[in-house]
Amino acid sequence: MRERIQQAHALYCQLTGQRVSLGFDRERLWYELFRAGFNEADLQRVIRYLQREIREGRRNVGALKLSNLLQIDRFEEDLNISRVQLYSPKPAKPAPPPEPSSSQQQEAARQRALEILARFRAEQGW
Repeated sequence: MRERIQQAHALYCQLTGQRVSLGFDRERLWYELFRAGFNEADLQRVIRYLQREIREGRRNVGALKLSNLLQIDRFEEDLNISRVQLYSPKPAKPAPPPEPSSSQQQEAARQRALEILARFRAEQGW
């Protein structure tokens, strides 16, 4: 377990560009993380996710602090969020084009429009 913790800590330092000592308290945090069932692939996924969120301005750089990262509840939440895939809603089906009207319907509509226009002109005194 000790070797695994040292490797995970080295991976953390490599991915974040930090040089953080590995004291007893930090070893304990790593131990608890692994005991909770998380692994190095999870660690890498969460770090990449947090780095992306920080670049996009949605997270604070403090999210990558080792003491924050290794809090099991937060780690689990960040891991789960990193796996969420958001899908854009399916576009609504376009309305079907209006059915072509027959020439009789077109002529009737034309006559109604002419009648309305004639009434309007008569009311306006044109």
